[in-house]
Amino acid sequence: MIEISKIVKEFERDGRVWLRNAIPSNELKNFKELSSLDGRPGARIPGNSPLYRAIEAASFNKVIRTAWSGMRPIRLISFDKNADANWGVPWHQDRVITVKDRVEMSGYSNWSRKSGTWHCEPPAKFLGSMLFVRVHLDRNTAESGAMEIALGSHREGKVPAGSAASTAACYEAELTAAEPGDVLVLAMLTLHRSLPAEFEIDRHVLRVDYSPFQLPEPLEWASETIKAR
Repeated sequence: MIEISKIVKEFERDGRVWLRNAIPSNELKNFKELSSLDGRPGARIPGNSPLYRAIEAASFNKVIRTAWSGMRPIRLISFDKNADANWGVPWHQDRVITVKDRVEMSGYSNWSRKSGTWHCEPPAKFLGSMLFVRVHLDRNTAESGAMEIALGSHREGKVPAGSAASTAACYEAELTAAEPGDVLVLAMLTLHRSLPAEFEIDRHVLRVDYSPFQLPEPLEWASETIKAR
């Protein structure tokens, strides 16, 4: 039995909480089938994909929506680190959201267009309300290039890229070792990094971004499935 108050308390302290063994075997199998990348290292999942509907119906999603009222998935990415797609990423924050169209608004900056989708950086207050969730479909270890996080670093707000490593060094680093079915819930502005895998081991992970808010008009989320609830 998951204690929601315990989850919220741990999250407020560390900026992260683990939901261990949170995905039943049938859901895990479905996620793997729906998120297959056919050898690609990563892909943004479109809003009309059945994977979005599977995430919204998942057991862990219900826990998240209970612990953080109003949260809903607004971006979904599939990553598959393997022998043919192995990479490392230095300490950084993920500070972009995906929107339907580019609209010049105060506080929204660093516009870019990737794979046909508009990305921008919203105000820090907006990012501070969001969650960054990792759904582990394979075992994640140091050898397979598991992500590292700087516990509590989300409290720094936006950190310049050039200061990310030195800022992360001020916090306890945690290797996000995980088993298939484990879910990691993070504050969006948490500093994190990923080292290349040391061995030829698959490391398939889903990343789900959550927000409790609709975007200010006329901005709209890129995902076609996202509606106000």
